[in-house]
Amino acid sequence: MIKFIIRCALAAASLFFTVALFYNGYWGWGIMMILIDVIIGFSFFRNENMILALNAMRTGDTEKSKKYINKISAPQFLPKKQHAYVLFLKAVLNTQELGFAQSEQMLRKAISLGLRTGQDNAVARMHLAGICAQTGRKKEAVSLLAEAKKLDSSGMMKDQIVQMQKQLQVAPSKNQMRMAQMMGGRKKTPRR
Repeated sequence: MIKFIIRCALAAASLFFTVALFYNGYWGWGIMMILIDVIIGFSFFRNENMILALNAMRTGDTEKSKKYINKISAPQFLPKKQHAYVLFLKAVLNTQELGFAQSEQMLRKAISLGLRTGQDNAVARMHLAGICAQTGRKKEAVSLLAEAKKLDSSGMMKDQIVQMQKQLQVAPSKNQMRMAQMMGGRKKTPRR
């Protein structure tokens, strides 16, 4: 919130200074200040930590990306699309720390808010299918993989989708997992 207040004060001061430059006849400097005002205005719609996290993901540095994305404490105040991407990245990068339930919840919310590209939607659905497979919901995982396959128009994730489909064919169902838990449960001791 402090960053937002500082950003608003900086934008107001910059705008006032731009008007003062035009009023006093310094047209060249006024035009330069308009460009600076545009950059400051752009910062209202793009979060700097989000840009840094996406850049770190692009270079393959997931630890750095995780650090930047975890700095965003209140993503609900961001624009809708950025909120979706923050949830998406937090769920994908922090699955081990958050657990399957919270990660799944964040991915579903990110999908409902709307990710921009079909590729990102495909990655989100594939990750969600992996969570469903881990928790024993085989049918849901298969349907999510089918959706991911449709959304992957460039074919970049074709190998991963095929590999996950093969793993799902041999994965136990929820009922089989429950039976295995029951069989490995408390053993009765015989009476003497």
